[in-house]
Amino acid sequence: MIKSKERKADYVLLTYFAILLFFGLLMLTSASAPMGYGKFGDKYFFIKRQIIVGVIPGLAAFFLFSKIKFEELRRYSLTIFVFSLLLNLLVFVPGIGFDLGTGAKSWIVIGSNSFQPAEFLKLSMIIFLASYLSQKGKELLNFKSGFLPALTIGLIPVVLVVLQPDIGTASILFGILFGLLFVAGANIWHMFALIGAGILGFILMIIKARYRFNRLMTFLHPELDPLGVGYHINQAFLAIGNGGLLGMGLGHSLRKYEFLPEVNADSIFAIIAEEMGFVITGAFIILLLLICYRGFKISKNSPNSFARLLVAGIIIWFTIQSFMNIGAMIGLMPLTGLPLPFVSHGGTALFVAMASVGILINVSKYTEHL
Repeated sequence: MIKSKERKADYVLLTYFAILLFFGLLMLTSASAPMGYGKFGDKYFFIKRQIIVGVIPGLAAFFLFSKIKFEELRRYSLTIFVFSLLLNLLVFVPGIGFDLGTGAKSWIVIGSNSFQPAEFLKLSMIIFLASYLSQKGKELLNFKSGFLPALTIGLIPVVLVVLQPDIGTASILFGILFGLLFVAGANIWHMFALIGAGILGFILMIIKARYRFNRLMTFLHPELDPLGVGYHINQAFLAIGNGGLLGMGLGHSLRKYEFLPEVNADSIFAIIAEEMGFVITGAFIILLLLICYRGFKISKNSPNSFARLLVAGIIIWFTIQSFMNIGAMIGLMPLTGLPLPFVSHGGTALFVAMASVGILINVSKYTEHL
């Protein structure tokens, strides 16, 4: 292992994430108010829950991972990965795993508390694959001894989540796996074969479940059933269209009042567009791109291959999930039910995301030329 000297953390990237978190909490407060009042008699229910179960423990995780040198994660990568897999197996145990109305048995409920273990799986998979692939080196170019074993290991969490079934999260995990294999230097023809296998798998999943076929048809022809399967996306289009250039103003969305489903979760981008308009929404997207650019810059200048893959994996995850959510809301992708990182309601997701930022900041302290 190459010894690396600790330097100054990347406060530019940290500032970007701080702005994103503040903006996310602001928009969640506005978007979730009608739902919170209607369901719980408290318009601040969701934002209070986000702060208590997401922000506060997330800050603790951020400070912990920003202080513990990233190399320690390599030492415990297998333990973290196996523990995360076992957590995800618990969702199949009766009385422990629940779907909570999402259609996927992806939640663990203990007493009055619930969490989504697949969120932990994203980060644990990145940590383990970063460690594993950094040890493989040039051997990854060999299909039998390098690429195939890495692919098999990476597909374990993908298959586990597909069985729940949570196709949106499985897509993110597959994207992380593909991205890490690419960054690690896998053979380009092996990567093309993986793309083909991914497309085939996607087609088979659509054939197997009618509701997935309906989602695809809605994506291709959202106008065909605006009050049925196309209701969600058409309401999102209306919200975005209402926003225009400058928006209707913070708190003045019309579609969040029992028109647009899941306004506190995967539909929150449509509310952002409706209330803040094209200008602020465009600035929001630019912020996401700046985070992506800054993150890959850290990855490129990381002190060793493990750090490079670790940072790349986190940025790939953040970027894919963000733009899959936005793409679904503007009709460029089928609806997947994926939350918008740092913005959508979800304590588990925010906790893990803030822990990931801690890792990024930690690696940045050992990175040159930022």
